[in-house]
Amino acid sequence: MSALLRLLCLLTMFLLPAAHADEGVPALVAEAASVVAPSQLAAARTAPLMFANRKVFVFRAALAGYPPDERAIGAQRRLDSVLAKNGPLQTSTRMIPEGTQVLLDGVQLFVVVPGDVNQLAGDTTESVAKTAAGELSKAVLDYREQGSWRYLAIAAAVCAVATLVFWLVWMGLTRLHHWAKRRSGVLLASRLRDVRLKNVRVLDAEHYIAFAYQLLSAVLWGLRLMATYLWAAFVLGRLPYTRSWGESLSGYLFDVAADVFHAIIGALPGLVLVCVIFAIARLIAATAASLFKRVESGELQIGWLDKDTALPTRRIASVVIWLFALAMAYPYLPGSHTAAFQGLSVLVGLMVSIGASSIVGQGASGLILMYTRALRKGEYVRVGDSEGTVVDVGMFETRLRTGLGEEVALPNAWVMSQTTKNYSRAQPGGGFVLDSTVTIGYATPWRQVHAMLELAASRTPELSTTPKPYVMQLALQDYYVQYRLVAYASAEVPRQRAEVLNRLHQNIIDVFNEFDVQITSPHYIDDPKESQVVPPEEWFRAPARRGEEDK
Repeated sequence: MSALLRLLCLLTMFLLPAAHADEGVPALVAEAASVVAPSQLAAARTAPLMFANRKVFVFRAALAGYPPDERAIGAQRRLDSVLAKNGPLQTSTRMIPEGTQVLLDGVQLFVVVPGDVNQLAGDTTESVAKTAAGELSKAVLDYREQGSWRYLAIAAAVCAVATLVFWLVWMGLTRLHHWAKRRSGVLLASRLRDVRLKNVRVLDAEHYIAFAYQLLSAVLWGLRLMATYLWAAFVLGRLPYTRSWGESLSGYLFDVAADVFHAIIGALPGLVLVCVIFAIARLIAATAASLFKRVESGELQIGWLDKDTALPTRRIASVVIWLFALAMAYPYLPGSHTAAFQGLSVLVGLMVSIGASSIVGQGASGLILMYTRALRKGEYVRVGDSEGTVVDVGMFETRLRTGLGEEVALPNAWVMSQTTKNYSRAQPGGGFVLDSTVTIGYATPWRQVHAMLELAASRTPELSTTPKPYVMQLALQDYYVQYRLVAYASAEVPRQRAEVLNRLHQNIIDVFNEFDVQITSPHYIDDPKESQVVPPEEWFRAPARRGEEDK
């Protein structure tokens, strides 16, 4: 192409007028140079020198006007010429001003020039030439063995033996697969059958057996693939023509094994430090748990800590200790500095920060309820419209049992926003306070109302006489007076507060009927012509039967 362009330039010089010759030639030459440059750039592609299925050298630069592909063709011709002489085929190198020669039986095959080496990586023409000479020596050995029938026969016999061994290994792995599958199924079924909680089997063996089968199959198929890989690398390495492929397979396997080994060795110091950190954290957590358990059992008393707050404090301390240990050990975990690990950490942190705001609020409210001791397990309280015995004050919710077959779960944040009445702290010791409110007209003497309510309380055996029940007039409404009876139920009574209050209301109705006093709630306008009371002889009107009120 360049010769054609030069010829075109010469013809143009003769054809153009003389006046414009000086102007046209430079322009045409410049245009030709612009056309030649891409062709020279295309010719600068790399070209390998192959011998006996080995890559001896890769030409990357032009030399004396010859592009890399022409240099590779010339080197191949010189190599064929040396091989035709049947010499000893000894390789060597020699330094010359242009670079380093690679010789075969003293004949130059090619020259390694500075453009063929990566100088930024520290390579020199001499080092690259010596590497090429080494590859050439291996290729010469393969070339000689390819022409040796004796060697090929021995190599074929070795490959046959290796193939037989590979087949035996494959069959052994297949038998091992079937045996391990049967054995693991029986073993897992027998072991998982013994895993029970309160005499109830909690694990389904079939799920674990299926998972064990899949895991076992994956491991054994991995061993089969590894055996196939090793067999292929060994067989290819025994034959002269495919020896380079076998060496590549073996080299890749060794490189992977070396990388894994170096990664394990490099991670050992960090793993040791992580183990030390978690061992110290476990010791501190165990010590703190032992201390809090003694406070919880009452063996140890600390001013700022009691039985009710010992359990949540132990849990909080354990979480804080392990979170601190995880934060300390995180930089030393293998892969913690990789982009994948850091991206996962950012994702988890984002999910927690977005989705856990309400959870954090509930947990903070639970901690406030625990440490302010506003509620305790076993106390009878009223929170908003819910009233019952405190079953549990958890981190996120408080549960009340009403005594009417209900258990109410109240979010701690809602409990904090409501007014809480605690009926279990009016009197030291066990038990709780209960009250009942009635409205009676102004025509009834208040002293009589007080006496009737106190009489109803005395007829309720679940109410304690110490402290004595009392009556208070809460309000003077437009049409009636509002009275409240306040009594105390002892803790020895096993009935629920709802049952005690039910019995008290029954006795109040009976007493007011006995003394012919009307209960005028909810509304009272005027006295009726007849008293709205039930005489004692009508208390057990059908279908009611005497004695049923005690059930």
